[in-house]
Amino acid sequence: MTGRSAALQVASSRDLGPQFVNNQHRMVGQDGAYSIPLGNGRVLWYFGDTLIGERPEESLWYIFGEPVGGQDLSGKGPFDQMITNTGLILKDRSGRDGLNDFSYILNPDGKLKQLVPSLPGEDPEKDRIWCMHGCKLNDTLYLFFMKILMLEKGGDPLPVGFEIIGTGLAVGSDSDWSFKRIEHNGTTIIWPNDQPQFAAAVLIEEGWVYLYGSLQAPDFRHHAYVARVSPEDMGHIDRYEYFTGDPEKWSKDVYDATVIFSGMPNEMSVSYNEYLGQYLSVHSMGLSADIVGRTAPNPWGPWSEATTLWTVKPPEKPIPYPRLIYAGKEHPELAEDRGRVLYITYIEFEEYFPHLIEITLA
Repeated sequence: MTGRSAALQVASSRDLGPQFVNNQHRMVGQDGAYSIPLGNGRVLWYFGDTLIGERPEESLWYIFGEPVGGQDLSGKGPFDQMITNTGLILKDRSGRDGLNDFSYILNPDGKLKQLVPSLPGEDPEKDRIWCMHGCKLNDTLYLFFMKILMLEKGGDPLPVGFEIIGTGLAVGSDSDWSFKRIEHNGTTIIWPNDQPQFAAAVLIEEGWVYLYGSLQAPDFRHHAYVARVSPEDMGHIDRYEYFTGDPEKWSKDVYDATVIFSGMPNEMSVSYNEYLGQYLSVHSMGLSADIVGRTAPNPWGPWSEATTLWTVKPPEKPIPYPRLIYAGKEHPELAEDRGRVLYITYIEFEEYFPHLIEITLA
């Protein structure tokens, strides 16, 4: 890649509000919000837990005054259904007026479709399949996912609690939206919870697919790692390589992977930004209100310190638990002026819609 190297500074910003609120399917909240270009101007937006029904007057995560804990909310309180992952096709070529030209991916009965399937024996009251990033290579669509064990009680002081089982990969097509979870060593969990959870972000660059993963340390801080694989080997997990700190020495042993930066939770984005002449990563800073950016000359780094791009100002409406803000990421396909104008989303747990922010760099 070529181009000048610019400092990461914000000139102006705009809050474009929660997205996909006005839909035909009584969808009243969804998180995740990864975007994956499909070609021909179409982009898949891939979500985690999706709620169908009506929004309650009290907190979204309290039913009849009690925290939902790990419940599948289908048929409970004001909710008709809770779907563990869903998607829509976005046709907007710009985010400047919000994201309005979209259509959800549906089952034959007209209801929202679960993209990555649950397996026989997985209980919706316990097992969730949440979205991570992915990519389309030729005619094959790769969707990474995180398998979650929901806890019966909330994650005090939060009303919902869960444990990460691990992450995996589903392979399919955007022609019929049929996906199969691939097996590795007899399980669909590729990276168990003692390993980095790839792919929190995917970057296709110069003959490689780079996958960024997150692992929580004993001090509860998350650290980022990076793997790579040739595009033709995406489905062959034994051929993935992990960055060891030396760009000339990638290892096929995930335990050789080294930290490239710290502070993000389980979601992020990485892209090449032509305006900056650098790679740009965007993520929430922990579970704080700050969404930050970092730059690097290579996909593996070295990465800069974090620069705050936006600080979320949540509504003043009181809720019975601490505010939770997460899932900050950029959507590079929406960027304008060679990447000077960025569009990022985040999730505030009570609002529970992807919230869109426009950032213009200095």
